[in-house]
Amino acid sequence: MQQIEMWSLIPFVLMLLSIAIMPLVAERWWDKNINKLVVAVILSIPASWYLITNNLSENLKHQILFDYIPFIVLLGALFVVTGGILIRGNIQARPRNNTMLLAAGYILASFIGTTGAAMLLIHVLLQVNHYRQHKTHTILFFIALVANCGGILSPLGDPPLFLLYLRGAHFTWFLKLLPEWFFVGAILLTIYFFTDRRYYYEEEKIEMIMADFRERKIMTISGKINIIYLIGIILSVLYLNSSYIPQMDEHDAPIYIKFLREIVLIGISILSLITTRKSIRQENHFSWSPILEVAYIFIGIFITMTPALMFLSANAQKLGITESWQFFYASGFLSAFLDNSPTAVAFHTVAQNLPSEVGVMVAGVQEFLLKAIAMGSVFFGAMTYIGNGPNFMVKAIAEQEGVKMPSFFGYMWKFSIKILLPIYIVTQIIFLR
Repeated sequence: MQQIEMWSLIPFVLMLLSIAIMPLVAERWWDKNINKLVVAVILSIPASWYLITNNLSENLKHQILFDYIPFIVLLGALFVVTGGILIRGNIQARPRNNTMLLAAGYILASFIGTTGAAMLLIHVLLQVNHYRQHKTHTILFFIALVANCGGILSPLGDPPLFLLYLRGAHFTWFLKLLPEWFFVGAILLTIYFFTDRRYYYEEEKIEMIMADFRERKIMTISGKINIIYLIGIILSVLYLNSSYIPQMDEHDAPIYIKFLREIVLIGISILSLITTRKSIRQENHFSWSPILEVAYIFIGIFITMTPALMFLSANAQKLGITESWQFFYASGFLSAFLDNSPTAVAFHTVAQNLPSEVGVMVAGVQEFLLKAIAMGSVFFGAMTYIGNGPNFMVKAIAEQEGVKMPSFFGYMWKFSIKILLPIYIVTQIIFLR
């Protein structure tokens, strides 16, 4: 393998630092999607130049065509289809009802993605809790449960898992993480229920509770045809792959065969846009801005991380990370402060290049290591606002509705360090050797 020069990793580091720091130091400037694209393009140029001039353009081509495009097309399809489902109505914002809403989102996250579930339910949750004075804690638990931890059971659930799926993990393999999913969800939902119960009975004003009681309305769903489209997305990811269609992996296969899954997903998205009433998307506050933000940022990430992945592949055995708990915390903490998708890919590359031992192999690595990478990347994405794409989106929507959200470091100190981290440590002790 060709030696990768250290300077070629700088654009990737700068790209990740931009995602972490720019929202803190230049929030208004960074809020404009075009500026994110400018940063991505500027940092991609030196990385691309290095790869092309060193006869490594095939690696760059593979990263864009077979990682980035499938990634963004799936995310876009989920975004478009869930944006066409509108839930109206209201239920009383009692602790039991709020907990049931969070539990429903936790389950949905693995089937329609953390982004899809979060965007589908955040407006419902805010509407239900309209008369509640104390609801910041509800949004924090929503970020942890729906926008992150709930998505671990399928490649549809969270972007890092889809990238692991593209690297060979079978669609149904992620169901092996069901015990961990249930354990983390049960603890978080239990803590939330008793937290919300305390606020509800000890700190909410009686007149606000009565106003909430009077505003009860039957819940209705519009745009039901998009539920069929969601099923279509699930079936496409499940069956339109090289496991069922070997020609998709052939080098000289026609482009419509190689990208059959993406073509079908784009078709489903177009059908959703055509057959869903515009009024439904308007009432849902549907906008292309969130998915464009993801597309712009991640084109920079996927291009600049190509030399980094090659470097990790060549130096995996020198890093000293060999045990599952090491992969869990290493992938976890990087996911929290950088982004969980490239982090999962990076540590998969590290695990892939470790000496193989006797045991079950999945996606080219030992199964227990892949479990640790998947768990670390998904769970720790909830540790900060920047750990996973939906986190900041949920925060922004909640603030628009008048919910006072903690600052970047306030979120960590008040919530993730005190509540999430202890749960993750216990999860590692129980489930990872």
